[in-house]
Amino acid sequence: MRSKRKLAVAGAALFLSCCCNIPFVSAEGNAPAGAESGKPLYDFADYYESHALSLFGDVKYPAGFKHFDYVNPDAPKGGTAILSQSGGFDNLNPFNAKGDPAPGAALMYDTLLSPAMSEPSAEYAQLAEKVRYGKNYAWTEFYLNKDAKWHDGKPITAEDVVFSLNILKKKGNPIYRFYYADIVKAEAVNPGLARFYYARSGNRELPLITGQLVVLPKHYWEGRDFTKTLTEPPLGSGPYKISQVKPNRSITYKRVPDYWGKDLPSAKGYYNFDEIKYEIYRDATVEFEAFKSGDYDFRTETSAKNWAVGYDFPAAKNGDVIKEEIPNLLPQPAQGLVFNMRRDKFKDKKVREALSYLLDFEWMNGNLFYGMYKRTRSFFQASELEAKGLPKAGAELEALKSVAQYLPKAVFTEVFNPPSSQGGRRGFRKNIAATQRLLKEAGYVFKAGKVYDKAGAPLTVELLNNDPFFERVLVPYVENLKRAGINASLRTVDSAQYARRIREFDYDMIMTVWSQSASPGNEQREYWGSAAADRPGSRNYAGIKNPGVDALIEKLIYAKNRSELVGYTRALDRALQHEKFLIPLWHYPAARIAYRNKFAFPATRPGYSHGFPLIWWREG
Repeated sequence: MRSKRKLAVAGAALFLSCCCNIPFVSAEGNAPAGAESGKPLYDFADYYESHALSLFGDVKYPAGFKHFDYVNPDAPKGGTAILSQSGGFDNLNPFNAKGDPAPGAALMYDTLLSPAMSEPSAEYAQLAEKVRYGKNYAWTEFYLNKDAKWHDGKPITAEDVVFSLNILKKKGNPIYRFYYADIVKAEAVNPGLARFYYARSGNRELPLITGQLVVLPKHYWEGRDFTKTLTEPPLGSGPYKISQVKPNRSITYKRVPDYWGKDLPSAKGYYNFDEIKYEIYRDATVEFEAFKSGDYDFRTETSAKNWAVGYDFPAAKNGDVIKEEIPNLLPQPAQGLVFNMRRDKFKDKKVREALSYLLDFEWMNGNLFYGMYKRTRSFFQASELEAKGLPKAGAELEALKSVAQYLPKAVFTEVFNPPSSQGGRRGFRKNIAATQRLLKEAGYVFKAGKVYDKAGAPLTVELLNNDPFFERVLVPYVENLKRAGINASLRTVDSAQYARRIREFDYDMIMTVWSQSASPGNEQREYWGSAAADRPGSRNYAGIKNPGVDALIEKLIYAKNRSELVGYTRALDRALQHEKFLIPLWHYPAARIAYRNKFAFPATRPGYSHGFPLIWWREG
């Protein structure tokens, strides 16, 4: 969230549809979980059918709706929108793990269902005009739009859908293999109907995860090596296709005037620019200077310093550039400095806790960030999913009790908060003392102000970075490590080397972020699950292997209602907090954007996205 089947097996698939009491057996010969109960796991007579899916509750827009209410269906077409990216790119296939993928590649492809910007965890008809799924959530069927076609004019079929799942799981980025692990089989029932079988019942998110599948053209990829870097523009079906490529410099997408889906309700008011272009810059500092010079049109500002004092250039002063803050309705991303617990020195929680005392947020916020930020303490910060106070009766407490043997007692008795220096030198001296105390308890010794392990080797910590812009943020922490007697260093490498080292877990510490949705689910396995810990390319950057965390993830994935989901997520949040594999950083309660004063956007904002460039348009 396996094996490739051809249309010749459509008859067998229809047989399964009619004989609903026969459970499907996977390619490995094992009946999926749930079949042993005696009830049919794949009962095709017991289903829901809809034009849209929502994780919990009804969707906002009924069947037959004309367009989303956050778009302008009569927005004028034309003009160019120029965005930016720092780093580089050398691969036009964003679905494998080779090189650096080009920005904006999603513009070329359609998915089975399309997300709504005004609802969390809701998807509407796109390639599939209708979806049917079992009431036990063990299977899903997608009925394809008969008008759907590739840019070369060939129709999009269920064979393309099956091919896409299989190629992504077998040869794509390892993330896909893990994300779609619970889809045990896909088959083309007929050219317009694709069916997916799940490993077990009860996972409400799996139909939505399947609906997110990017459909790729089988006839294009069958003669090419999917695992290699792609340098030619690929075939797609989406609203844009590549018109110009300059690797590591720029890429331009041109709107497809006869895009098959332009009149879909989920596409009305979208895709208004004739061209969308990405300019590439070697680092964030150069990127910001280019914006000031007018080289691109829109940026999401991540620097507090830039936001506070950087917009004093002429275009911003005279109104040609507009700054705006948009409230964020989603949980704040979990951002922090991550310990790689695969390394022996970080296996001891006392060592990790010791080093967390050396991040002086109060000093950094006052001296580097103009007092803009708030300290993050939760993996679901600023949402109903955040664990606050001590666990109380209900789903959260019951879930924690069920895995208590794998969790520290502090989960039940202490409220987690990251160490604070109280913003003063005296407070930070106490933090250094706490660091030294914890290191001594972990078996380290101090000689001439330096920290050594029992074998006499110095405690070394390398913080890996890929953007010189962030050095001003990371250097103060590295210097504090040195003050405490630790042999610390900051190493900034290019994006290609950084990606390789992250993929291979070749680092001591990194600064990273996990985005969270309002309805977390299967992606939590990829973030914190034991099965992802040793899988190259996974997002379990810390190497967490905790059976209790695994069990809590499964509970939230199989939650029966919103109340259970909230309780189980809070339990997971609390367990992760007390693992102390992350030094939490900070967050800002709104998205900060800046753009040229030549664009317009709908009067109604969607709520979960600024929508640029998809629903904006060029004025005049």
